[in-house]
Amino acid sequence: MVDDVEKGDVTETPGEAPVAEPAPVDLEAELAQAKAQATEYLDQWRRTAADFSNYRKRMEREREEMSRFSNALLLTKLLPVLDDLGRALATLPPDLRHLTWIEGISLIERKLWFVLEGEGLKAIEAVGQPFDPTRHEAVLREETTAHPDGQVIAELQRGYELHGRVLRPSLVTVA
Repeated sequence: MVDDVEKGDVTETPGEAPVAEPAPVDLEAELAQAKAQATEYLDQWRRTAADFSNYRKRMEREREEMSRFSNALLLTKLLPVLDDLGRALATLPPDLRHLTWIEGISLIERKLWFVLEGEGLKAIEAVGQPFDPTRHEAVLREETTAHPDGQVIAELQRGYELHGRVLRPSLVTVA
């Protein structure tokens, strides 16, 4: 027969080709390997599930934030109109304040302010507060002994924030 095959490895039956006997199988090793692979797959599945859950939460937060700040551009464009109305009403002579059309304009300003507040717009309080570069923009610095250093003593243009985020900083004079 074949010289390369060791005795006992090949079984020969008359009229058939030699058949190799199956090698002894280590079932415990295969089981341990299968368990290790199953554990690895389970860990990968858990990580993927956690990643997907985090992704879903992050997307929900981004969607919520986008909806909260989607009107920020429009509100920013309306701020000069609100400022102009306030300046116009502040400079009216006292003898004209009683006229009905001026009262109507004052009512329109209050209505506009009410609508903007409903959208989350809020004026930044500046005068008397310590200077905060994230909320105030220092335009002038005035030497004075009446106020402590770094305190806002005058507001040149009102600042606004939307849901806690500054839309426009206050232009201020700092002591």
